[in-house]
Amino acid sequence: MEPIKLVDNIHLLCVNDRRTHLFENYWPLPNGVAYNSYLIVDEKTALVDTVEFGHSFGYLEHIENLLNGKTLDYLIINHMEPDHSGAIKMIIDRYPKCIIVGNRKTFPLIEGFFGVKTEQLVVEDGALLNLGKHKLSFHMIPMVHWPETMVTFDATSQILFSGDAFGSFGTLDGGVFDHEINLDFYESEFRRYYSNIVGKYGMQVQKALAKLGGLPIKILASTHGPIWRSNLSYILEKYDMWSKYQAEEKGVIIVYGSMYGNTERMAESIARELSVQGVKNIKIFDASKTHSSYIISDIWKYSGLIIGSCAYNGGIFTPVGNLINQLHEIGLKNRHVALFGSSSWGGGGLRVLEKWAETMSFEPVGPKPEARCAPKANDIQECKEIARAMAKVILA
Repeated sequence: MEPIKLVDNIHLLCVNDRRTHLFENYWPLPNGVAYNSYLIVDEKTALVDTVEFGHSFGYLEHIENLLNGKTLDYLIINHMEPDHSGAIKMIIDRYPKCIIVGNRKTFPLIEGFFGVKTEQLVVEDGALLNLGKHKLSFHMIPMVHWPETMVTFDATSQILFSGDAFGSFGTLDGGVFDHEINLDFYESEFRRYYSNIVGKYGMQVQKALAKLGGLPIKILASTHGPIWRSNLSYILEKYDMWSKYQAEEKGVIIVYGSMYGNTERMAESIARELSVQGVKNIKIFDASKTHSSYIISDIWKYSGLIIGSCAYNGGIFTPVGNLINQLHEIGLKNRHVALFGSSSWGGGGLRVLEKWAETMSFEPVGPKPEARCAPKANDIQECKEIARAMAKVILA
């Protein structure tokens, strides 16, 4: 993408990546992802973060053109994950006198990833850097979502260069600023990005929101996704809600694992009774078919979660087991949960789910039926009881 002016002397350098299939080689990217870098041209010049190395074609030329004969004085690294730091060595090779700005946890990662040793400016929380007209300050937000993560605030333009915070999956397809795009289109990608990448660090996000709340921010400039300058409250309120593990809407996600369709039949009966009881937001996911990225995102959105699994080798069906392990790692909270399962020659699926719910401090809603082989009338009846109990608590 051609450079885009945010304010006088500050430009967005965006790379749209429509080729990569998996973010961090795990999370699907059906709508691609954008890598955002920012160049400040003042008495002194500064580049804020870089882009992913494999998608840097034309990037250096844009920097060179914007500098218009000046050298690059500073390279500010807010976050060291290689999708943002991947061009560090290229930048230093071209501008060998450039000073890298980071905190004490930044530089061991730079040396470890890239072997780059150059002049360093180690900044502490609240440190200042004067570029001339633009006055920068640095604010540590560790574990949002790496330990070295910081943000950079320009007091003159009131832009917060926020690293991964307030970012999104999805390329910038023409529209760059929040008022230029259909937020409904991006909403699921904002949530999926947060729940997949940042979700584990809710407490740290709350601390970051409290710290940054004292800054007079007019523009939020993340390293992924759109630039926020018209409706900052939209994304700030989402982050506040998500980081408190609060559901956005009343609704139920049903996730099941089924080898031969018997556990699936139980899921269908639960879903039908939920609808009869007045629940309108209902989604059913086959854990074998749908990537956990999308399931986790919708679990973040809705207040009820019902999980069922057949038995597999004396334990839980592997795709369901993988999902609950991820939910345990993320530390999901504040959801109404119900469980069900099926078995044949031996059980195990429901037993594992019960242990998981106990470790997560969830008190399951309704009965916990486990059908032997195919579900019988009494199993279906218990599934309907789950639905009625769940509808009662989420619609209260």
